[in-house]
Order: sequence, then structure tokens, then C-alpha cells
Amino acid sequence: MGLFRFIFSKTFLIQLVLAGIVLVIISFLTMQWLDYSTNQDQRIEVPDLAKMNLDNVEGRLEELNLDYEILDSANFNPDFPRYSVIDQVPAPGKLVKEDRKIYLTLNPSGYRKIQVPNNLIRKTRRQVEPTLRSLGFEIGEVSYKPDIAEDAVLELRHKGKLVEPGDELMKTSVIDLVLGDGSGRYRGNDLDTLDTEPETEESEIDEF
Repeated sequence: MGLFRFIFSKTFLIQLVLAGIVLVIISFLTMQWLDYSTNQDQRIEVPDLAKMNLDNVEGRLEELNLDYEILDSANFNPDFPRYSVIDQVPAPGKLVKEDRKIYLTLNPSGYRKIQVPNNLIRKTRRQVEPTLRSLGFEIGEVSYKPDIAEDAVLELRHKGKLVEPGDELMKTSVIDLVLGDGSGRYRGNDLDTLDTEPETEESEIDEF
């Protein structure tokens, strides 16, 4: 009975109310401290850094108390200046906290070099063209010269120069094809000679 009376006494009720008030105050102060320590109210809009070089990026982010980190270089994009930003995370317009890192992907200085395969000579045009295109090359002019094989690739050329198997060219380089015309003739040392086994036999008969 004594405990029951104490629970419903004014003293206990006053203590309960005071305890509740103290709990509310402590909770409020804790939330305020968390907001302050984690910068919950601070929001910085991420700027658009596309096509900016690193000097401009660094200056722009310093103004906003943001940092950056370079992730990697991507495949060369001719629509962007060399060594400029082509991608960023977070994206422009996102809200972030102070000192947040912006992760950048840069445009390299140019297309990477690709090795010309060593098994293209004497292959047909229908085999060679898809192979070169799949590697990132472009097909330029197609010319013919006398040869026994029709449409067989005799030479690869780039800007007029002969391309040897294993040579490295920039991606998107234009490669010209020199094909055989199927005439049954060969060209060697800039002179055309016929494949003349029958004529040899005739000449041997003439000698007799």
C-alpha cells in the first residue's frame, strides 16, 4: 500500500515530470550536437566540371571547399579537350557536404595505338575489312594491281606508306587496301610479268 500511495503522490508525479523534461532537453541537445558535428545543414551543389582541365577544376573546387580524386583515363573522346574532365561522380547538381571528394575521369591525350595483325596479307577483302574495323581502324581507298588472286589483300597502306604486320597505328587510322585484280599476272619490282609456263614450253620447242 505504501508503494501504491507513493506512485500517486504529488512528489512522485513532480519527479516524473522533471525527469521527462530533462530527457527531452538531453535529446534535443544531442540532436543539435549531431547536426553540428556531421554538417547536416550544410549542402554544397556539385559544379559541372565537364571539359575543364585540372588547373581550373582545382580552383573551382577549392572555392567550394570540395576535393577531387582522379579515377582513371577513359577512351579518347574527340569531343572533349585533351586531359579534360569527361565524367564525374557525384554528378553536377548533386548536394554534398564540405570536403567531399569528387571523382573524375579524364580524357587521354589521344587514341591508343593498336597493333596491325600479322595474318591479313593474302586474305580476302571480305575477311580483312571486318577484322580491321573491329580493331578500330577505318577502311580508306581500295586499289588493285595485277595478281592471280582476285580481291586478295596484297598490301596495307597508311598515308601512302606501307604498313607491315605488327606495326602500331592510332585507333581510327585510315588504312588503304591494295588488292589483287585476278588477272593471273604478278607485279614484281614495278614490272609486270606473266605467269608463263605454257610460253616457256613453246620457247623450249622453238629452240629445237
